[in-house]
Amino acid sequence: MTDSPRHRIFEMLDADGDGAISHDEYLARVDRVASAVGRDAGHPVVAASRAAHEAVFRDMDADGDGRVRFEEYRSWVGHEAFERSCRPALGSLFDLADTDADGYLDRAGFIRLRTAAGNAGAGAGAAFDALDTDRDGLIDRDAYLTGIRDFVTTGSSPMAAAYGTASAPATRS
Repeated sequence: MTDSPRHRIFEMLDADGDGAISHDEYLARVDRVASAVGRDAGHPVVAASRAAHEAVFRDMDADGDGRVRFEEYRSWVGHEAFERSCRPALGSLFDLADTDADGYLDRAGFIRLRTAAGNAGAGAGAAFDALDTDRDGLIDRDAYLTGIRDFVTTGSSPMAAAYGTASAPATRS
């Protein structure tokens, strides 16, 4: 796999473009998603998401300097890191956006989540369509997380459209 998917995610997380993901940049994702869906900062789901993101940042920041540079991110990212710490953190963002706690997001909720997480763009709708394989207008938490995991670990996923890349696999009819 090339570094292109990793670069894309790193650039998304490095919101100020200074070449490093700071602790504040990383944790701001939680606050943006909570705000976008109207969750108060003191809500238990927000607190759980913040704790999950704190764990990811500690895991990514191998040298403990409070900044994650690309080489550090590249060494960290992969299937094991995804399962160990990213799945809980990304799942917690899904849970923030799933305001009725039914385990599903509709198109508007999905796009709101992706936009607030810093991953907007025209491809968000296409990614939703690719993940909504049964065409019921909903995606579940596992499909969402599997799509992200596949993009991070292989570079190919229905989520590729949400990341602005062309490596999305063909969708099923």
